[in-house]
Amino acid sequence: MTRLAAEQCGGRNVAAFMDMLAFAEGTDNGRQKTNDHGYDVQVGGNLLTDYATHPREPVYLPRYGITSTAAGRYQFTAHTWDEMAARLALPDFGPVSQDRACVQLLRRCGAYPLIRAGQFDDAVHMARKTWASLPGAGYGQREQRIEALRVVYRRAGGVIGRPA
Repeated sequence: MTRLAAEQCGGRNVAAFMDMLAFAEGTDNGRQKTNDHGYDVQVGGNLLTDYATHPREPVYLPRYGITSTAAGRYQFTAHTWDEMAARLALPDFGPVSQDRACVQLLRRCGAYPLIRAGQFDDAVHMARKTWASLPGAGYGQREQRIEALRVVYRRAGGVIGRPA
């Protein structure tokens, strides 16, 4: 499986933040039955059989009373994926394409420069409306605690308080 290297996504802080997002979204947290670090996970836990395209499969989540098309390591909805795929000319739904789209979303929400500068908590705050699992997102879904996210980020090689 090929994915973006840390240098290709903006440095080790950005790569660690992306790993933290996968943990927060529940796609790469050690509890999923995935061999692809969450790139193959659909909302609800089903796994993708190929990466040709976003699955666009609506899944009802009774626990939250919502239906979602979220899929992939960063849980892109079909709408968001379509926007990113068109903007970035992404050829498929593979890991490199998902990573590129994630970086673009981090740029769009204003978190990217904060991540690069080591301002983790501020970056999480900026990204919270993009990823429902982040603290303060307010979507009525499970939100992770900032303390747990800091631990995951540091374990993934991220540095808080200075550029890395």
